[in-house]
Amino acid sequence: MPRTPALALLVFLAACHSTPSTPATDSTMAKTDSAAMMKPIESPYQIAYSSKFVIDDNKNAESVLKLWKVYDNGDLSAGKDLIADSIRIYLGDGTEMRGSRDSMTAAVQAFRNSFAAAVSRVDAVMAVKSTDKNEHWALIWGTETDTHKDGKIDSTDLQETWRFNKDGKADVVYQYARPLGRQKMMSPKMTRKKK
Repeated sequence: MPRTPALALLVFLAACHSTPSTPATDSTMAKTDSAAMMKPIESPYQIAYSSKFVIDDNKNAESVLKLWKVYDNGDLSAGKDLIADSIRIYLGDGTEMRGSRDSMTAAVQAFRNSFAAAVSRVDAVMAVKSTDKNEHWALIWGTETDTHKDGKIDSTDLQETWRFNKDGKADVVYQYARPLGRQKMMSPKMTRKKK
């Protein structure tokens, strides 16, 4: 056997039997992920708010989950400490609400009281930070199923974007909604060509 292939075989076998490298730690992975997310986005559009986001502390995502749960449970006072002194809410139906924590909690509580039950399913949740604006957000996707007092049931897919101030309190909410069960499925017409 010629020397070069034998040497290559020896190096290959040594590599196969060497000790495995140390797995990357969570902090190393986070730095790599953050660096990848910081790569500028090339866009044919002017980005009005920001395109520079990194994953943020989970506390804001956990706050949104708690707020969804207190809504489901029917007692919004249990989540008041997670709301800023004043808050703006933009609902999926186009309604805009602004006011103090107490007035907004009372308004949402009155709306929640119009249902016999509310049950949410969470599909995804994450906390992000806009690095160029230094603002903290939590994003949540899910479905809310409401039971009216007359027994009628409605479900709505929701996507909400919550902003949190420096004190970790929600001060802005953007909601996007799609009612379920009322849409028609559209599909392209299929035609077969005659030979």
